[in-house]
Amino acid sequence: MATQEQSTHDCCSPTNTEIQAEPVAVESCSCCSPASSNVQSAQKSAQNLVTADVSSVVDSCCAPAADDVQAVEDTVAKTKPGICPTCSTKGKKVDGATVKSMLSVSLCQYRDVPYYFCREADCDTVYFTADGTQVFGTQDVRERVFQKEPNAGDVFACYCFRHTPDSIRAEIVETGVTTVVDEVNVGINAGQCACDWRNPQDSCCLGNVMKVVKRIESEQNSIKV
Repeated sequence: MATQEQSTHDCCSPTNTEIQAEPVAVESCSCCSPASSNVQSAQKSAQNLVTADVSSVVDSCCAPAADDVQAVEDTVAKTKPGICPTCSTKGKKVDGATVKSMLSVSLCQYRDVPYYFCREADCDTVYFTADGTQVFGTQDVRERVFQKEPNAGDVFACYCFRHTPDSIRAEIVETGVTTVVDEVNVGINAGQCACDWRNPQDSCCLGNVMKVVKRIESEQNSIKV
């Protein structure tokens, strides 16, 4: 009798070694030998659960949300050399001497690294390092920046010869023409230009002057019409 109880117990709770060694057909209660349909149902439920878990993992780690993707792209863009860390637009490389001559803060803050000039009117940053870890804003430079105030009348369009949109407009209103472009060219030819020291953008002011002249002349022509 003891042997029979032991055998029944073994068939209900077989060890892995016994199962693999010799399959034994045992007549037992339904709790020990579930019906085939119940086994298949349990297997199907388990498979569905695994599939759901895998889908959840794929959705969370392999298919990030659109906002997360955009955030990563913005971060990468800002770390590219020459990209303004404030507005993410491409800057213009400038000479270190220009930066030092324009800064109104202590030059202890200046680094011996490449700097870029941000031309965007809606961005307060004027200079930034190539790696984007340091910026100097409009409050950190000696001059008001023409590109940052494109509609201001009293900001210099020409830093070397001190021409502003208002002074150019006054001449056009009074005489119908302006000689400012000729005057700037005369100064350039005479070696009097120092845009690399006096212009925050580290390049000739003539392009800015010509834009101002064209804009004011267009305004005056529209008034006449």
